[in-house]
Amino acid sequence: MKWIRSNGLSIFFFVILVAALVGQAVAGVRVFNADQLEHGGSAISQWEYVKGPTFWGHVMENWQSEFLQFSLFIGATIFLVQRGSSESKDPDEVGTDEHVTGLRGQLYANSLLIVMTAIFFATWAAQSIGNWREYNADQLDHKQAAVTWASYVRGADFWERSLQNWQSEFLAVGCMVVFSIYLRQQGSPESKTLTAANDAHTPTY
Repeated sequence: MKWIRSNGLSIFFFVILVAALVGQAVAGVRVFNADQLEHGGSAISQWEYVKGPTFWGHVMENWQSEFLQFSLFIGATIFLVQRGSSESKDPDEVGTDEHVTGLRGQLYANSLLIVMTAIFFATWAAQSIGNWREYNADQLDHKQAAVTWASYVRGADFWERSLQNWQSEFLAVGCMVVFSIYLRQQGSPESKTLTAANDAHTPTY
């Protein structure tokens, strides 16, 4: 019980992640099969759907945008500030605050941003492959020619799928930065104290 209490936040989000994935898979196969039958195709099993390009393409679309959000936010908050926001450093503390030497030290000092960025590019690449396979399956269903991966990632379908996720992440982060200036949530480290002035800073790091 002590271990669960000490790791409650990560356990909570892992559990609801799995629940959401299961729910998405169940709902997704129904939508997919309904579309298949409407166009004269055959329904597929839950397992076929889960291991197929449609499910994983859609999952990766969301994951890559989340890691892009965190990568940009981590990097931007090193040098950019927002007066009064609990998500920002004080304007007098812009930049890095510790002197680090050596390659190992530099890697560790920037490890959070490096890992988040690497996961973003990995999931974005996985999205492109899943979406490409789904796109070509749709092309073949409509008696049209398949396209190469390179052609797909230069096309409108891939960028529309990516950008529709990115803009929602940018909106959410921007709102969090601004709302935390004026609004409070008692008990949350993401919020300033109830008595803190709007232009005060209570960094969360």
